[in-house]
Amino acid sequence: MNQEKAPLLEALMERRRRRESSFHVPGHKFGASLQGEERDFFGSVMEIDYTEIEGLDDLHHPEGPILEAQRLAAECFGAEETFFLVGGSTAGNLALIGAVCQPDDLILVQRNAHKSVIHGLMLAHAQAVMLEPEVDRQTGLAAGVALRTLRTALDRYPQAKAVFLTNPNYYGMGWDLEPYVRMAHLAGLPLLVDEAHGAHFGLHAGVPVSALSCGADGVVQSTHKMLTAMTMGAMLHVQGNRIPRERLRERLAMLQSSSPSYPIMASLDIARRYAATRAGAEIGAGLEALSRFRETLAELPPGGIRLLEPAPEADAYSFWDPFKLVVEDAAGERSGFQLLQELAGGGIVGEMADERFAVLAASPATGRDDLDRLACAIAALAGPARGRGSGSGHAAGDVPAAAASADSGCTTAVDPVSGPVAMGASGAGRGEPMALEEAVGRRAAQAVVPYPPGIPLLIPGEMITAAAAERILRLYRAGAKFQGAPPGPGCSILVTEQNK
Repeated sequence: MNQEKAPLLEALMERRRRRESSFHVPGHKFGASLQGEERDFFGSVMEIDYTEIEGLDDLHHPEGPILEAQRLAAECFGAEETFFLVGGSTAGNLALIGAVCQPDDLILVQRNAHKSVIHGLMLAHAQAVMLEPEVDRQTGLAAGVALRTLRTALDRYPQAKAVFLTNPNYYGMGWDLEPYVRMAHLAGLPLLVDEAHGAHFGLHAGVPVSALSCGADGVVQSTHKMLTAMTMGAMLHVQGNRIPRERLRERLAMLQSSSPSYPIMASLDIARRYAATRAGAEIGAGLEALSRFRETLAELPPGGIRLLEPAPEADAYSFWDPFKLVVEDAAGERSGFQLLQELAGGGIVGEMADERFAVLAASPATGRDDLDRLACAIAALAGPARGRGSGSGHAAGDVPAAAASADSGCTTAVDPVSGPVAMGASGAGRGEPMALEEAVGRRAAQAVVPYPPGIPLLIPGEMITAAAAERILRLYRAGAKFQGAPPGPGCSILVTEQNK
């Protein structure tokens, strides 16, 4: 196929050239009511904000330019079939789980999964066996599930219907998935992967290989995160016969709008063309710029802001995406939240923070000027902390697993394979309110989710441990923002009966 084409964008541009009179939705009529700055900001987008009229195809039954665009994407990324998502990776995760799970089916799930995975399990009324991730000794960050943990879970729960992993994590850490795929397939199960932060994987030798190339059956990528699509633009890639395709299409039709955004879909078409024709060269140039950036930071005086680098013998991950820049105050005086705030004062807007680290998401589109500006801002932070409140309390070096970050999910347990957790949504919001400090030993009736990264520290039906309660309170004190239960001291969380 001709990867230079962008069939959906071309179809929209052709309709715009016709200057037809619109007697169809949307009601803004190509931005007719826009004035002044409104027109400057939105005019060109609204001019291609069409709906499912003749010639522009239908996302839920594609036969024309959308179908061609999706086929080009499948060829580009190495899938048998690709589906455009206008609700982000969330829609893809929900649909994948709904396609492989019937009510009460059991699925093996990496515990530090995005909340959309948990929501998919709840909507499917599935049972989840949670697989604890390995925690990196140097950083306290939870990465991927150890292969031995998956082996234990498969032996213990032969009735499982699928395996769902997250790779990489929000910080860029991940595993080579090929042995996981082999293990799941030998058990007759599909391996599903939330690869939201890895849409650029496999496009250059200097970045990790993609989950699809490792043989994963269903892979969700946030094309807007690390490639060039508009926000909410994502793709779901599938291959093989382990995922029922018609059921997957049905779930996508249920979960995505019947009036999807054509600008978002066109941006996916453009992002695919970029990935096929230009991303490799731009990733190469970006890696060179990042190398020079790292050399600049290495020349700064020790004891200031430290950029984390992959450890040569790490046991919690096998790769670290070079485009994810994770920094900490080597003296332990600033939390990650303080670092992010101080960097913002220098015109650097980061992605997320936890009580120790700040995460800066570069991409192939990040220019040298911005990296130079970031290096200058980091150099300016070499002095004492200027933010309010205490720092993280961590100096550089090994940290205990109990100090794991907001990305860790559930507290690392003695047994890395949980018992089945019923994930029905019907009981959501029911339970007895109790102060978090007093709720240890009870089961949560609601989720507690720091956002970002959007990984639940507690999920409904999960036991509240002392370590989990302490982690939530520690993040709250450090400045984390939460979705769900108010996590501060004395604030109540909904719980169910003890040990039930």
